[in-house]
Amino acid sequence: MHQSKTTILVLSLILIIIPFTLFAQNGTCEYLDFKTPGEYQAAGIQMIQLKEGYKVWTKRFGNSPMKVLLLHGGPAFTHEYMECFESFFPKANIEFYEYDQLGSYYSDQPDNDSLWVLDRFVEEVEQVRKALGLNKDNFFLLGNSWGGLLAMEYAVKYQENLKGLIICNMTSSFDKYVVYNTKLRNQLRPSLLDTLSYYEKRKDFHNPVYQDLVFKEYYTRHILRMPVDKWPEPVMRSFKHMNPHVYEFMQGPSEFVPGGNLKGWTITDRLPQIKVPTLSVGAKYDTMNPEDMKEIAELVQNGRYLYCPNGSHMAMWDDQEFFMNGVIKFIKDVHYGRFNKEK
Repeated sequence: MHQSKTTILVLSLILIIIPFTLFAQNGTCEYLDFKTPGEYQAAGIQMIQLKEGYKVWTKRFGNSPMKVLLLHGGPAFTHEYMECFESFFPKANIEFYEYDQLGSYYSDQPDNDSLWVLDRFVEEVEQVRKALGLNKDNFFLLGNSWGGLLAMEYAVKYQENLKGLIICNMTSSFDKYVVYNTKLRNQLRPSLLDTLSYYEKRKDFHNPVYQDLVFKEYYTRHILRMPVDKWPEPVMRSFKHMNPHVYEFMQGPSEFVPGGNLKGWTITDRLPQIKVPTLSVGAKYDTMNPEDMKEIAELVQNGRYLYCPNGSHMAMWDDQEFFMNGVIKFIKDVHYGRFNKEK
Protein backbone atom coordinates (compact mmCIF):
# COMPACT_ATOMS: atom_id res chain seq x y z
CA MET A 1 0.00 0.00 0.00
CA HIS A 2 2.81 2.37 0.97
CA GLN A 3 4.65 1.52 -2.27
CA SER A 4 1.48 2.22 -4.28
CA LYS A 5 1.11 5.66 -2.69
CA THR A 6 4.76 6.41 -3.39
CA THR A 7 4.33 5.42 -7.03
CA ILE A 8 1.27 7.66 -7.37
CA LEU A 9 3.17 10.55 -5.80
CA VAL A 10 6.14 10.11 -8.14
CA LEU A 11 3.87 9.95 -11.19
CA SER A 12 2.07 13.09 -10.04
CA LEU A 13 5.35 14.95 -9.70
CA ILE A 14 6.39 13.82 -13.18
CA LEU A 15 3.13 15.09 -14.64
CA ILE A 16 3.80 18.46 -13.01
CA ILE A 17 7.49 18.70 -13.91
CA ILE A 18 7.25 17.68 -17.59
CA PRO A 19 4.84 20.45 -18.65
CA PHE A 20 6.84 22.98 -16.65
CA THR A 21 10.05 21.84 -18.35
CA LEU A 22 8.46 22.13 -21.78
CA PHE A 23 7.08 25.52 -20.79
CA ALA A 24 10.60 26.70 -19.97
CA GLN A 25 12.18 25.07 -23.02
CA ASN A 26 9.92 26.81 -25.54
CA GLY A 27 11.03 30.20 -24.34
CA THR A 28 7.81 31.27 -22.65
CA CYS A 29 9.53 31.97 -19.34
CA GLU A 30 12.21 34.04 -21.06
CA TYR A 31 9.59 35.85 -23.13
CA LEU A 32 7.87 37.09 -19.98
CA ASP A 33 11.10 37.96 -18.21
CA PHE A 34 11.46 41.72 -18.64
CA LYS A 35 11.09 44.99 -16.77
CA THR A 36 10.45 48.52 -17.94
CA PRO A 37 12.46 51.42 -16.45
CA GLY A 38 11.13 53.11 -13.33
CA GLU A 39 10.37 52.58 -9.68
CA TYR A 40 7.48 50.22 -10.36
CA GLN A 41 6.14 47.92 -13.09
CA ALA A 42 2.99 48.98 -14.96
CA ALA A 43 2.16 46.13 -17.35
CA GLY A 44 4.93 47.13 -19.76
CA ILE A 45 3.74 50.74 -20.08
CA GLN A 46 6.41 53.41 -20.38
CA MET A 47 5.81 57.11 -20.93
CA ILE A 48 8.68 58.49 -23.01
CA GLN A 49 9.55 62.16 -22.78
CA LEU A 50 10.33 63.88 -26.06
CA LYS A 51 12.78 66.73 -26.54
CA GLU A 52 9.80 69.08 -26.92
CA GLY A 53 8.86 68.27 -23.33
CA TYR A 54 5.78 66.18 -24.11
CA LYS A 55 5.29 62.50 -23.32
CA VAL A 56 4.20 59.61 -25.54
CA TRP A 57 2.71 56.30 -24.44
CA THR A 58 4.33 52.93 -25.18
CA LYS A 59 3.63 49.40 -23.99
CA ARG A 60 6.05 46.52 -24.18
CA PHE A 61 5.16 42.88 -24.77
CA GLY A 62 7.78 40.18 -24.34
CA ASN A 63 11.52 39.68 -24.30
CA SER A 64 13.07 38.47 -27.55
CA PRO A 65 15.92 39.23 -29.96
CA MET A 66 13.20 40.08 -32.54
CA LYS A 67 11.69 43.46 -31.61
CA VAL A 68 8.91 45.32 -33.44
CA LEU A 69 7.72 48.89 -32.96
CA LEU A 70 4.16 49.39 -34.25
CA LEU A 71 3.20 52.67 -35.94
CA HIS A 72 -0.56 53.25 -36.10
CA GLY A 73 -2.37 55.08 -38.85
CA GLY A 74 -4.34 58.27 -39.02
CA PRO A 75 -2.59 60.55 -38.45
CA ALA A 76 -3.77 60.65 -34.83
CA PHE A 77 -5.58 57.34 -34.55
CA THR A 78 -4.33 55.08 -31.73
CA HIS A 79 -2.47 51.85 -31.10
CA GLU A 80 -5.77 50.20 -30.12
CA TYR A 81 -6.72 48.86 -33.54
CA MET A 82 -3.32 47.15 -33.64
CA GLU A 83 -4.00 45.17 -30.47
CA CYS A 84 -4.64 42.16 -32.73
CA PHE A 85 -0.87 41.63 -32.79
CA GLU A 86 -1.17 40.56 -29.14
CA SER A 87 -2.82 37.36 -30.35
CA PHE A 88 0.01 36.44 -32.74
CA PHE A 89 3.40 37.93 -31.90
CA PRO A 90 3.81 36.37 -28.43
CA LYS A 91 3.24 32.87 -29.84
CA ALA A 92 5.92 33.62 -32.44
CA ASN A 93 8.34 34.78 -29.71
CA ILE A 94 8.39 38.33 -31.09
CA GLU A 95 8.85 41.21 -28.68
CA PHE A 96 6.79 44.22 -29.69
CA TYR A 97 5.76 47.70 -28.63
CA GLU A 98 2.42 49.41 -28.99
CA TYR A 99 2.81 53.17 -29.22
CA ASP A 100 0.56 56.21 -29.43
CA GLN A 101 2.21 59.02 -31.38
CA LEU A 102 2.11 62.56 -30.04
CA GLY A 103 -1.38 63.99 -30.41
CA SER A 104 -3.02 60.57 -30.04
CA TYR A 105 -5.30 59.56 -27.20
CA TYR A 106 -2.90 57.92 -24.73
CA SER A 107 -0.09 60.42 -25.33
CA ASP A 108 0.03 64.16 -24.75
CA GLN A 109 -2.20 66.20 -27.07
CA PRO A 110 -0.71 69.69 -27.15
CA ASP A 111 -2.58 72.56 -28.79
CA ASN A 112 0.22 73.50 -31.15
CA ASP A 113 -0.19 73.02 -34.88
CA SER A 114 3.51 73.51 -35.55
CA LEU A 115 4.01 70.00 -34.17
CA TRP A 116 1.89 68.26 -36.79
CA VAL A 117 4.48 67.97 -39.53
CA LEU A 118 6.05 64.87 -41.04
CA ASP A 119 9.68 65.70 -40.25
CA ARG A 120 8.94 66.12 -36.54
CA PHE A 121 7.14 62.76 -36.43
CA VAL A 122 10.21 61.10 -37.99
CA GLU A 123 12.36 62.56 -35.23
CA GLU A 124 9.81 61.42 -32.65
CA VAL A 125 10.12 57.81 -33.82
CA GLU A 126 13.90 58.08 -33.51
CA GLN A 127 13.58 59.37 -29.95
CA VAL A 128 11.24 56.50 -29.07
CA ARG A 129 13.66 54.00 -30.61
CA LYS A 130 16.50 55.30 -28.47
CA ALA A 131 14.39 55.28 -25.31
CA LEU A 132 13.37 51.65 -25.92
CA GLY A 133 16.93 50.55 -26.66
CA LEU A 134 16.21 49.20 -30.14
CA ASN A 135 19.05 48.88 -32.66
CA LYS A 136 20.13 47.53 -36.05
CA ASP A 137 20.57 44.01 -34.66
CA ASN A 138 16.96 43.62 -33.53
CA PHE A 139 14.74 46.55 -34.60
CA PHE A 140 11.84 45.99 -37.00
CA LEU A 141 9.58 48.96 -37.75
CA LEU A 142 6.00 48.13 -38.79
CA GLY A 143 3.64 50.88 -39.94
CA ASN A 144 0.08 50.72 -41.22
CA SER A 145 -1.45 53.43 -43.45
CA TRP A 146 -0.06 56.79 -42.23
CA GLY A 147 2.20 54.67 -40.03
CA GLY A 148 3.55 53.07 -43.22
CA LEU A 149 4.24 56.50 -44.68
CA LEU A 150 6.06 57.45 -41.49
CA ALA A 151 8.01 54.19 -41.50
CA MET A 152 9.24 54.78 -45.06
CA GLU A 153 10.38 58.31 -44.23
CA TYR A 154 12.12 57.03 -41.10
CA ALA A 155 13.90 54.32 -43.10
CA VAL A 156 15.24 56.80 -45.65
CA LYS A 157 16.82 58.88 -42.88
CA TYR A 158 17.65 56.32 -40.18
CA GLN A 159 17.90 52.91 -41.82
CA GLU A 160 21.27 52.30 -40.17
CA ASN A 161 19.22 51.63 -37.01
CA LEU A 162 16.91 49.10 -38.65
CA LYS A 163 16.98 45.33 -38.99
CA GLY A 164 13.88 45.29 -41.17
CA LEU A 165 11.00 47.46 -42.42
CA ILE A 166 7.32 46.49 -42.82
CA ILE A 167 5.00 48.81 -44.76
CA CYS A 168 1.34 47.83 -44.49
CA ASN A 169 -1.39 49.19 -46.74
CA MET A 170 0.32 52.42 -47.77
CA THR A 171 1.24 53.77 -51.17
CA SER A 172 4.40 55.78 -51.87
CA SER A 173 2.60 58.89 -53.12
CA PHE A 174 -0.29 60.99 -51.87
CA ASP A 175 -1.33 61.68 -55.47
CA LYS A 176 -1.51 57.95 -56.23
CA TYR A 177 -3.73 57.53 -53.19
CA VAL A 178 -6.06 60.31 -54.37
CA VAL A 179 -6.36 58.84 -57.87
CA TYR A 180 -7.18 55.32 -56.66
CA ASN A 181 -9.49 56.56 -53.92
CA THR A 182 -11.42 58.57 -56.52
CA LYS A 183 -11.68 55.50 -58.72
CA LEU A 184 -13.18 53.48 -55.86
CA ARG A 185 -15.55 56.30 -54.93
CA ASN A 186 -16.88 56.48 -58.48
CA GLN A 187 -17.89 52.83 -58.22
CA LEU A 188 -20.49 53.77 -55.61
CA ARG A 189 -24.09 54.16 -56.74
CA PRO A 190 -24.94 57.54 -58.33
CA SER A 191 -27.53 58.54 -55.73
CA LEU A 192 -24.98 58.04 -52.96
CA LEU A 193 -22.38 60.10 -54.83
CA ASP A 194 -24.91 62.91 -55.18
CA THR A 195 -25.58 62.87 -51.46
CA LEU A 196 -21.87 62.86 -50.57
CA SER A 197 -21.25 65.76 -52.95
CA TYR A 198 -24.11 67.70 -51.36
CA TYR A 199 -22.37 67.71 -47.98
CA GLU A 200 -18.87 68.16 -49.39
CA LYS A 201 -19.80 71.27 -51.36
CA ARG A 202 -21.06 72.78 -48.11
CA LYS A 203 -17.94 71.60 -46.25
CA ASP A 204 -20.29 69.88 -43.83
CA PHE A 205 -17.93 66.97 -43.21
CA HIS A 206 -18.91 66.55 -39.56
CA ASN A 207 -22.58 66.12 -40.33
CA PRO A 208 -23.65 62.79 -38.79
CA VAL A 209 -25.47 61.81 -41.99
CA TYR A 210 -22.35 62.33 -44.10
CA GLN A 211 -20.11 60.49 -41.67
CA ASP A 212 -22.56 57.60 -41.37
CA LEU A 213 -22.72 57.22 -45.15
CA VAL A 214 -18.94 57.23 -45.52
CA PHE A 215 -18.61 54.68 -42.75
CA LYS A 216 -21.34 52.26 -43.85
CA GLU A 217 -21.03 52.60 -47.62
CA TYR A 218 -17.27 52.97 -48.09
CA TYR A 219 -15.39 51.92 -44.98
CA THR A 220 -17.13 48.54 -44.86
CA ARG A 221 -15.96 47.89 -48.43
CA HIS A 222 -12.42 49.22 -48.32
CA ILE A 223 -11.27 49.95 -44.73
CA LEU A 224 -12.54 46.83 -42.92
CA ARG A 225 -14.74 44.40 -44.82
CA MET A 226 -17.29 43.58 -42.15
CA PRO A 227 -20.71 45.00 -41.31
CA VAL A 228 -20.29 47.87 -38.87
CA ASP A 229 -21.95 45.93 -36.06
CA LYS A 230 -19.32 43.20 -36.53
CA TRP A 231 -16.29 45.50 -36.36
CA PRO A 232 -13.84 44.42 -33.61
CA GLU A 233 -14.04 46.33 -30.36
CA PRO A 234 -10.39 47.52 -30.49
CA VAL A 235 -11.03 49.06 -33.92
CA MET A 236 -14.15 50.87 -32.73
CA ARG A 237 -12.25 52.07 -29.67
CA SER A 238 -9.53 53.48 -31.90
CA PHE A 239 -12.09 55.37 -34.01
CA LYS A 240 -13.69 56.69 -30.84
CA HIS A 241 -10.34 57.95 -29.53
CA MET A 242 -8.95 59.51 -32.73
CA ASN A 243 -7.88 63.17 -32.65
CA PRO A 244 -9.91 64.74 -35.50
CA HIS A 245 -8.03 68.03 -35.45
CA VAL A 246 -4.63 66.47 -36.11
CA TYR A 247 -6.13 64.09 -38.67
CA GLU A 248 -7.75 66.90 -40.65
CA PHE A 249 -4.73 69.19 -40.32
CA MET A 250 -2.50 66.59 -41.97
CA GLN A 251 -4.82 64.34 -44.01
CA GLY A 252 -7.76 66.58 -44.85
CA PRO A 253 -11.42 66.78 -43.77
CA SER A 254 -12.54 63.50 -45.32
CA GLU A 255 -11.37 60.27 -46.89
CA PHE A 256 -12.75 61.71 -50.13
CA VAL A 257 -11.40 65.25 -49.73
CA PRO A 258 -7.71 64.90 -48.87
CA GLY A 259 -6.00 68.22 -48.50
CA GLY A 260 -3.98 68.59 -45.31
CA ASN A 261 -0.26 69.26 -45.17
CA LEU A 262 0.45 65.77 -46.54
CA LYS A 263 -1.02 66.79 -49.88
CA GLY A 264 1.57 66.31 -52.62
CA TRP A 265 3.77 64.05 -50.47
CA THR A 266 5.79 61.41 -52.29
CA ILE A 267 8.67 59.12 -51.51
CA THR A 268 8.61 57.09 -54.75
CA ASP A 269 11.84 58.55 -56.12
CA ARG A 270 13.65 57.96 -52.81
CA LEU A 271 12.61 54.34 -52.27
CA PRO A 272 15.75 52.95 -54.01
CA GLN A 273 17.75 54.45 -51.13
CA ILE A 274 16.24 51.89 -48.74
CA LYS A 275 18.61 48.94 -48.41
CA VAL A 276 17.26 47.08 -45.38
CA PRO A 277 15.00 44.06 -45.94
CA THR A 278 11.52 45.44 -46.57
CA LEU A 279 8.08 43.84 -46.65
CA SER A 280 5.33 45.75 -48.44
CA VAL A 281 1.79 44.55 -47.73
CA GLY A 282 -1.10 45.17 -50.09
CA ALA A 283 -4.70 43.95 -50.17
CA LYS A 284 -7.27 43.37 -52.89
CA TYR A 285 -9.98 45.65 -51.46
CA ASP A 286 -7.75 48.35 -49.95
CA THR A 287 -8.27 52.10 -50.38
CA MET A 288 -4.71 51.99 -51.69
CA ASN A 289 -3.93 50.35 -55.02
CA PRO A 290 -2.28 46.96 -54.29
CA GLU A 291 -0.17 47.46 -57.42
CA ASP A 292 1.35 50.53 -55.78
CA MET A 293 2.35 48.42 -52.77
CA LYS A 294 3.86 45.87 -55.10
CA GLU A 295 5.85 48.66 -56.73
CA ILE A 296 7.28 49.64 -53.34
CA ALA A 297 8.71 46.12 -52.95
CA GLU A 298 10.25 46.42 -56.40
CA LEU A 299 11.78 49.87 -55.89
CA VAL A 300 13.53 49.26 -52.56
CA GLN A 301 16.78 47.33 -52.81
CA ASN A 302 15.66 44.28 -50.82
CA GLY A 303 11.89 44.10 -51.02
CA ARG A 304 9.27 41.40 -50.66
CA TYR A 305 5.58 41.78 -51.46
CA LEU A 306 2.72 40.25 -49.48
CA TYR A 307 -0.66 40.34 -51.22
CA CYS A 308 -3.72 39.70 -49.06
CA PRO A 309 -6.44 38.36 -51.40
CA ASN A 310 -9.31 38.85 -48.96
CA GLY A 311 -8.11 41.95 -47.16
CA SER A 312 -8.78 45.68 -47.21
CA HIS A 313 -7.04 48.62 -45.54
CA MET A 314 -7.09 46.75 -42.23
CA ALA A 315 -5.98 43.40 -43.66
CA MET A 316 -4.61 42.66 -40.20
CA TRP A 317 -8.28 42.11 -39.27
CA ASP A 318 -10.18 41.00 -42.38
CA ASP A 319 -7.48 38.73 -43.85
CA GLN A 320 -5.90 38.10 -40.50
CA GLU A 321 -4.30 34.67 -40.68
CA PHE A 322 -2.78 35.32 -44.11
CA PHE A 323 -1.53 38.75 -43.06
CA MET A 324 -0.04 37.63 -39.76
CA ASN A 325 1.60 34.52 -41.20
CA GLY A 326 3.27 36.60 -43.91
CA VAL A 327 4.49 39.28 -41.52
CA ILE A 328 5.84 36.77 -39.00
CA LYS A 329 7.56 34.77 -41.73
CA PHE A 330 9.30 37.92 -42.96
CA ILE A 331 10.51 38.84 -39.47
CA LYS A 332 11.86 35.35 -38.83
CA ASP A 333 13.44 35.06 -42.27
CA VAL A 334 15.35 38.29 -41.71
CA HIS A 335 16.27 37.42 -38.14
CA TYR A 336 17.59 33.96 -39.01
CA GLY A 337 19.43 35.12 -42.13
CA ARG A 338 17.26 33.32 -44.66
CA PHE A 339 15.55 36.33 -46.22
CA ASN A 340 15.09 36.47 -49.96
CA LYS A 341 12.89 38.75 -52.03
CA GLU A 342 10.55 36.19 -53.49
CA LYS A 343 9.21 34.34 -50.45
